[in-house]
Amino acid sequence: MPNQRPVPVRGATYRSSAYAGLLPWQVRGRRFRRARLGRRGLAPDEVYAFLDRVAGDLAAVQHALAESRRETARVKGALRDWQSAQARARGYDR
Repeated sequence: MPNQRPVPVRGATYRSSAYAGLLPWQVRGRRFRRARLGRRGLAPDEVYAFLDRVAGDLAAVQHALAESRRETARVKGALRDWQSAQARARGYDR
């Protein structure tokens, strides 16, 4: 399987509480070793490991964003219900 990216096992990634997510400057500034003698380009294992880390951080951000949007919708619905109940209680219901 030369030149093929290894497939990570779902749920196998362990991150300690000391793990810090990637920051934009880390992604922009990341440099990789050149491939071994006789090969062109960058060291594939190093690139794939970094891409897996970026993908993991991106998935975490997307999950947090989706959760935030669900919470926002829930709060907006509750506020709308409360406002309607207040309007009915004051006799503003038409």
